[in-house]
Amino acid sequence: MLTVHAPDGVPEVTEGADLAGLLLAALGDHALRDGDVVAVTSKVVSKAEGRVSYGDRDAAVAAETARVVATRGGTRIVRTRLGLTMAAAGVDASNVEQGKVVVHPLDPDASARRLRVALHERTGANVGVVVTDTAGRAWRQGQTDIAIGAAGLAVLESYAGAVDGYGNELAVTEPAVADELASAAELAQGKLGARPFAVIRGRADLVLAPDDHGLGAVAMIRDDGTDLFGYGSREAVVRAVAAAPGDDVPFGSTASPQDLLDALRRAGIDARLEPDEGSLVCPADQKVAAAVLAFAHGWRVEPDEAPDRTDSGVDLRLRPATP
Repeated sequence: MLTVHAPDGVPEVTEGADLAGLLLAALGDHALRDGDVVAVTSKVVSKAEGRVSYGDRDAAVAAETARVVATRGGTRIVRTRLGLTMAAAGVDASNVEQGKVVVHPLDPDASARRLRVALHERTGANVGVVVTDTAGRAWRQGQTDIAIGAAGLAVLESYAGAVDGYGNELAVTEPAVADELASAAELAQGKLGARPFAVIRGRADLVLAPDDHGLGAVAMIRDDGTDLFGYGSREAVVRAVAAAPGDDVPFGSTASPQDLLDALRRAGIDARLEPDEGSLVCPADQKVAAAVLAFAHGWRVEPDEAPDRTDSGVDLRLRPATP
C-alpha cells in the first residue's frame, strides 16, 4: 500500500534554513522509516539556498535559459541550464514576497543528496529524496509535478526484457517512477497548503543503499537534440529555413537516406539515392527546398556546390552532416 503524508506547520523558509530540521519538527511523532521517500518542493530548496532575489522576472528567465524551444505571445518554453524543458525556465514569482523571484537550485541532485545525508545522520533512517517542481506536458492540459532532483532512489524502473501475462516481451517500458512519486506527493501537499514536504511510504524497493545516491534526476533528461519534439512547430520551420552556417544537425541524429528521400519526394523534388556513395542527388534548380529539408534531417548540401548553381539539368548532391 502506498501512503503519502504531507505535514502541516512548516514555517516560512529563508536563506540558510535547515531543511532536515524543519521536516523532522513538522513530522513530530511520524518518524521516518527505512525505505521512505521524502519529497521536497524545489521552491523551498531554492529559498534555503539563497536562490531568491529582487528583480525582473524576464531577466531571470533569460539567465536560466539555455535555448528557446517555443514562444506563443508572452509564453516561453525553454530548455534550462539544467536541461529541463519548462515554461519560463522554472522561474517562479508565486508563494514568495512580492517583487522577488525564485529560480531553480544550482544543482538539484546535489541538494537532494545533502538532505538525504542530513536525515540519515539525525534519524538513522535510509530514505530516498526527490526535489520536485511543477511542469506542463506536451499534448496535455494542466500541469503535474516532476522530479528535478533525486538522491538514493531508482528514478527509472526498466521492464525491458520482462514478459507480460500473455507472453509478450516488453521492449521499451520504463516508468519514470521519480516523476510519479513527485506527482503523488503534490496531491497531498497542494499548491496553497504551505506543506512543502511529503513522506511517501510503500515503495522501499526503489530506495538505494545508504552509500548509493544513484544517478539522480539528471538521468531522466534526454540529451539536447535527441527528443522528437525539440522545437515548437513554428520554431522548427524558422530554424530549418534560417539555418545558421555550420549548424548542421539542430533536430537530432542524422536521418536515414530513405527518410530524407521520402521527404524530398513528398515535396515534389525529383531525388534519387546513390547507394555506392551514400548520398542523394536532386536537380540543382530545386536547391532552396532541398537544402531546407536536408538541414531538417541532419544532412547538408555538398560544400563544393556553389550557392548560385541552380541551373536546370545540374545535379545537387546531399550528404549526411555527420558520418
